[in-house]
Amino acid sequence: MGIALVTGGTSGIGAAFARALARRGYDLVLVARDEARLAEMAVELRGLGREVELLPADLSDRADVARVVTRLEDTERPVDMLVNNAGFGVHTRITAVDPSPHDLGLEVMVRAVLVLAGAAGRAMSARGRGAIVNVSSTAGFITMGSYSAIKAYVTSLSEGLANELHGTGVTVTALCPGWVRTEFHQRAGIRSSSIPKSLWLDADKLVETSLRDVEQGRVISMPSVRYRVLIWFARHIPRSLNRWVSRKISSSRRD
Repeated sequence: MGIALVTGGTSGIGAAFARALARRGYDLVLVARDEARLAEMAVELRGLGREVELLPADLSDRADVARVVTRLEDTERPVDMLVNNAGFGVHTRITAVDPSPHDLGLEVMVRAVLVLAGAAGRAMSARGRGAIVNVSSTAGFITMGSYSAIKAYVTSLSEGLANELHGTGVTVTALCPGWVRTEFHQRAGIRSSSIPKSLWLDADKLVETSLRDVEQGRVISMPSVRYRVLIWFARHIPRSLNRWVSRKISSSRRD
């Protein structure tokens, strides 16, 4: 099948992508900060018969991002799919005195996504094939602070890049999940009991659905009918009502 590069590939949605792609026959390049977890994930994926290359990198460090760009542009070992997954929740208020959590979010989930997707787009379009998946969020369709703004950017960026690469043989998909049962939400301090059970998604099923959307060339992938319905309403109700709902959802946010 080729080679897939997955950022944040040691946990949550990223790990689910790595496993699913390995089962499909892809060899993997895993990008993450934690070298011990990278090594653990490599053992698991090699057990599936795949070759695994480890690329320790902190995507808030621009020098590390540049190293990942170099790997994406390597013509000797071309990357056929990029999964831009690295990320984290930003629950700091916009009015907080310390803007550093927002700065970190912008580096990892805006600039790094832009730079890596751009590099992959250049390399893949030169070969006439490839797929780019940018993990966004349904949060981008509502108004929960800077995280929503970041994910709205990722979705819009993906649509713009899809336009740029139209006709080149390269597809671009923005994956927009809702709440997914992973350690992402545990780290963000979100209790499962605070979210209706019907809104939680399984990471493996989410990834399988999104990969089918990628294969069909869909630019927006929003797994599960319930989220597609909810976000349809979020996009069509008055903006004032959207903001009211967002306030209710994010009322527990604290500095």
